Amino acid sequence: MRDYWASKLFFDLQTPANADEYRADRKKVLDRYPLKPEVRAAIEADDVAYLSRLINPYQLRFYFFVAGMSEEEFLRRIRSAGKQKEAVHG
Repeated sequence: MRDYWASKLFFDLQTPANADEYRADRKKVLDRYPLKPEVRAAIEADDVAYLSRLINPYQLRFYFFVAGMSEEEFLRRIRSAGKQKEAVHG
């Protein structure tokens, strides 16, 4: 299930000016979107596993690039999320 407002945020951050503003003041930008509290908390915590269930994979990767997460860290977290999912669903 996708989350519209998180997806909209991630889409909007594709504009360089928006990405710069987000890096400068995340809270100010997040306040513009009516995000569910748990979604906002996941964004603020850089919770790749949680957000991977709500966001298109391409937007997700781009978002974490904009947010300053290294490629290696993103891949480590996404692989960890996949392993957790496999353990639950066996």
